Order: sequence, then structure tokens, then C-alpha cells
Amino acid sequence: MMRNSMKFGRRAVLALAAAAAVLPFIAPVDAFAGTVEEAKAKGKVVIGIQGDNSPWGFVNSSGVQDGLDADIGKAFAEYIGVKAEFVPLAVANRIPALLTGKVDVLFATMGMTAERAKTIQYSKPYAGNVLSVYGPKDKKIAGFDDLTGMAVGVPKSSAMDTTITAGAGSKANILRFDDDAANIQALIAGQVEAVGGNQFYGDRLNAAAAGKYETKFDLTTLYNGAGTRPGEKDWNETINAFIDKIKADGELTKIYAKWMKREVPAFPDSLPEIPFTVK
Repeated sequence: MMRNSMKFGRRAVLALAAAAAVLPFIAPVDAFAGTVEEAKAKGKVVIGIQGDNSPWGFVNSSGVQDGLDADIGKAFAEYIGVKAEFVPLAVANRIPALLTGKVDVLFATMGMTAERAKTIQYSKPYAGNVLSVYGPKDKKIAGFDDLTGMAVGVPKSSAMDTTITAGAGSKANILRFDDDAANIQALIAGQVEAVGGNQFYGDRLNAAAAGKYETKFDLTTLYNGAGTRPGEKDWNETINAFIDKIKADGELTKIYAKWMKREVPAFPDSLPEIPFTVK
């Protein structure tokens, strides 16, 4: 069966090899769906998504994948005429799962960074996420300098990890956790004094300990895009056409209102070193 030629760069090949070594249980490279048409023939698209990060992507009390990314993933599956099959992933496993063929695409709260763009292909952005540092109300944390000597939690391999590591450097004791739930629990349990988190950490912390925690300072606004393997032009073009459609027909507005409780942000036409299309 014919496959799309996959134009992996040197960094992507190295990342793929590393992922295969670390995660031998994931399907090998030749298990790639390969093309959108092959996914249509199988009648399903396998979507990587976060499993513990409400309201972005999470498994609900009925054991069903739910959240903004789940609704967008279902809408994408409907757009190409197949069923959506979700694979819940931890933050650090998202890119390895994509590159080794465990999933066809990622709708997995994939913050768009130049470093990640070296190993995966991003779509146009479809969501925005304000990242901040959170901590106890009675502790002064106004900037990176105030993290000196503190134990600070971040989800491993996340944009918060990258940003706080760059900003605080060796001044802080940065502890890396597998997912957002573990990161939040570390703060509540006193294992860390502050955490880096997304715009919904405040709600989750308040639900666990009302009135104790607050946003200390903002790190950055990160845009989320779908992730596909490098060189897979048909997946990238199909997802971009789908994103254009749901922006234009109001479907994204409805999904955003349901889960984000806010308006759809204005999206940039381009981001430095992060191409939205396969060249």
C-alpha cells in the first residue's frame, strides 16, 4: 500500500529513535495510518489527548473522554467521516505516542513552541492558554527572583517546565511531575511551594483548598494546535481546513463557551519558528 513520504528532519529522526527506545510497548513505525484516506478506510481516527487535564481533556466519571479537546476531536472525526478513538496520554508521552504511531494525531493541549516544532508538525492554533505561577496567598512570589531557593512544581516536559527552567534557572529547585493532577497535589501536600500551571489551575486549587492559593504572576500566553508527524501533508491540510471551518461556522465558539467559559481568543497569523503548514 502506498504511503505518504515522510520528510523527517534529523531532529525528528533522533526523537523518534529515542521515543521507540523509551516506549517499546508502543506500536512500531510501520503501524502509522499513513494517510487520511487510510484512516477513512479503517473507519476511525486515533486521537491522542490528555486524560487528566480538565477542562481541556479528561476521562469523566463515566469513563468517557471529555473536554474541549475531546469535543474538537469528535468534530474532526465527523468532518472526515469516521469515528474518534481516544488514547489518553500524560504530558511527556504525547510526542512519543505520535512519532511511534500509537496515535494518528494529537488534540492534546499541545502548546505551540519552537522546540516542539522541530519534531512535530503543528496545525493552525485553535485554543489559547495563559500560563502562570500559582502559590499560597500568604507567600510573596512576584517574579522569577522570588522563586530562589523554593521547590517549584511543573508538569514534566510542559511549556511551564521550559519557561520556569529558563526564567529561574538553578535558583529554584524544580520538581517535575508526570501530569497536572500530580503537580497540583504536590502543592496541596506541601511538597512544593509553588507550581507552574495553565489558566484553570486556580479553579482546581480553589476546589481543593478554598481561598488558600492564587495566581502569583503570568508566564506567557501559549496557543494550542493539533500535532501531526512531519511531512504528512494530507493530515496537516485536512486539519487546517477543519479548523478554518469551525472558526467560520461558529462551532469553535460553542465548544469554547461550553468548556472555557470565555470568548475564542484572536489567533496570530504566524508564530516565530512554528510553521502551521507542511512545506
